[in-house]
Amino acid sequence: MKNIVLLTGSSHPALARRIGESLGIEIASCTLGKFSNQETSVEIKDSVREKHVYIIQSGCGRVNDNVIELFILIQACRMGSAKRITVVTPLFPYSRQSDKSQKKRLPQHQIGSEIMNSLTQTSETSPSLPQGTFAQSFMGMSSAEGGYRQWCARAGTLIANLVQAAGADHLIAMDLHDPQYQGFFHIPVDLIYAEPCIIQWIRSEIPNWRQAVVVSPDAGGAKRATSVCNKLNLDFALIHKEDLANTKESMGLVGEVAGRPAIILDDMIDSGSTIGLASEILKRHGATEIYAIAVHGVFSGPALQIINRSPVTIVACTNTVPQEEFRSQCAKLRTIDIAPMLGEIIRRTFYGESVTQLFVHDEQA
Repeated sequence: MKNIVLLTGSSHPALARRIGESLGIEIASCTLGKFSNQETSVEIKDSVREKHVYIIQSGCGRVNDNVIELFILIQACRMGSAKRITVVTPLFPYSRQSDKSQKKRLPQHQIGSEIMNSLTQTSETSPSLPQGTFAQSFMGMSSAEGGYRQWCARAGTLIANLVQAAGADHLIAMDLHDPQYQGFFHIPVDLIYAEPCIIQWIRSEIPNWRQAVVVSPDAGGAKRATSVCNKLNLDFALIHKEDLANTKESMGLVGEVAGRPAIILDDMIDSGSTIGLASEILKRHGATEIYAIAVHGVFSGPALQIINRSPVTIVACTNTVPQEEFRSQCAKLRTIDIAPMLGEIIRRTFYGESVTQLFVHDEQA
């Protein structure tokens, strides 16, 4: 492949190297660092003149530093007369911060204490989970009285504008938490999905997957879960909120999981709260084994502690975020490699081939 340059930021160089190996391309030489006043320093050693540059930077780790680094990398390539600049963000930064999801997010110490309490106590009356502050927040209930609706900024729209202002011509993003963000771009956006890799992992790593039930931990992820169900011909279940005597809400399960393996499917594991609550309710409903699969494994705050204490058998995440440190702290973690797929997507966009064909499901047994 001629006239192509791969650049990587500081967020996930290991993934960039694996993508380069799948393409047979070396990562271009680039010096990244900080000046003495902590401003970001970027120096691209190789020429990018009249070349198609792919910049790989994930929204993880020191997110704010990595975002600024990405903007400077884009601008450096633009000033270096690059012919075309494509930004590859396996995890798009700030895409989770919609007004609804922000109201659900509590301080990490509060999440940890409430989830730990729910995982360690026994249920004597009902399979429903306890009604703590987190449980209400998780289900979108507001603790404030009155009719005022809190407003939260959508920082992802600002990031979209800044990526374009820096000089990007094209964006490749994987499984946006809020897919509507792609509508805020005026440049072409290829929104790609880890679903083919997840399906392959289920077939190869879960011995009795044909008897499993795919579970969506909330209504928002139902479309994602049903898509996998349809492709694997599996049953579907949903964890939802239900109204009890018009007085309070509780989490309930729609579907039958008793005596069968359950596969929780979500787009992101951040604080681990969703997985902790969902696995507990599935265990109480008789699931024999509980697998949790997510595209983005962020594991912030007490997430790994919650997973270690939960009934989950295995948690599998793609490597859109570096997983090595997390795996050393939690024996339940497994990694799904998406580097070959990202490499193929880069190859197809470079040669002008269809990306959609990668996501056409092969109806194999």
